[in-house]
Amino acid sequence: TSSPRATLKTFIDYSNAFYRTTAADRHFDRRSPQHRPLVRGIIDCLNTSELPEYARYDIAAEAATCLKEILDRVALPPWDEIPDLAEIQAAGGPKELARWRIPGTGITIARVEEGRQKYEYLFTPGTVERSIDRYEEVAHLEYRATGPEVSEGYYRWYSSVPGHPAIAAIIDRLPDWTRGRTFGLAVWQWAALFLASLFAALVMALAYRLERLLVARWHDKSAIRYGLTILLSIGAALVPLAFSRFADEALTIRGTPLYVTTFSASIVALLASMIVIFGLSGRIAAMIIAAPWVTAHGLNAQLIRISCRVVSIVAAAIVFLEGGQYLGIPLTTLLASAGVGGLAVALAAQDTLKTLFGTFMLLADKPFRVGERIIFGKYD
Repeated sequence: TSSPRATLKTFIDYSNAFYRTTAADRHFDRRSPQHRPLVRGIIDCLNTSELPEYARYDIAAEAATCLKEILDRVALPPWDEIPDLAEIQAAGGPKELARWRIPGTGITIARVEEGRQKYEYLFTPGTVERSIDRYEEVAHLEYRATGPEVSEGYYRWYSSVPGHPAIAAIIDRLPDWTRGRTFGLAVWQWAALFLASLFAALVMALAYRLERLLVARWHDKSAIRYGLTILLSIGAALVPLAFSRFADEALTIRGTPLYVTTFSASIVALLASMIVIFGLSGRIAAMIIAAPWVTAHGLNAQLIRISCRVVSIVAAAIVFLEGGQYLGIPLTTLLASAGVGGLAVALAAQDTLKTLFGTFMLLADKPFRVGERIIFGKYD
């Protein structure tokens, strides 16, 4: 991708090769070693730096498919009229020819100045972002009859083909009406997505229910067994991630339904991770207090509990900020929200916080011991 011509040609050739090798199949496995280099070559022609990290690959893949459908419908200039590396150098270098637009379209290829693909010519973030909407505007047009090879039906295949042969076999037995599309997905995809969501929610609910039963059983009997119950919370936190991957790779959910599904699953996983942090801090405290040198109801035990809780709050805040950035929420927005929320809590509970910090200092300094006489003002 050293020039606009190289980028455009690579993108079209890789897209055509990928479609030829997969269109005849009833399913598409993105992990296939045969398909992976082609998919990687297609995605590498796009500047995805401004896409949210949680769905970067999925948005880029759909954008690439829509972009290929657009290119298959618009008139492309001859290859010798598209700037290559020699023409860029003849024009005075990349600074003089940093951008090139396909005539009559808004599709732009520009030189990247930073990041992993520095100094490469890629389809711009604006082109990537608007490609899905632009495809909807030109989808009614006929495919062009001249120029590079076209991939007829590329987007329809991409948005409805299942990602596993077992699912493909099931779909073959379903009535034809289940393959009809509504709101961007096939009927069978909506049904499968609903059932998968229900199953994931049920698994999480059972995991948390079982954890509560085991905690009640082992909390005061065995610190080790009580500590191991956190594995159920960890398993529950992994469920939404597995669900999101299943919806993407096996059910091949695409477009807005995929982004909503992925975002929602990430939010649930983020909240579940925070539950794991709080639960883990309590179990660590319990295991430390179970040591022979710690009195279960002494000051040291209280200090351990409070210290673990403070650490868990800090860790949860870090996870919240990092998770928010991963989901595409600006850090400034997260910090502002946390700041406003913290200020509201501080004003509403300042007496409680004073007592909390006073208790923490007393437990840490230990100015008194059992059996000592304490005189404070007129109190004895």
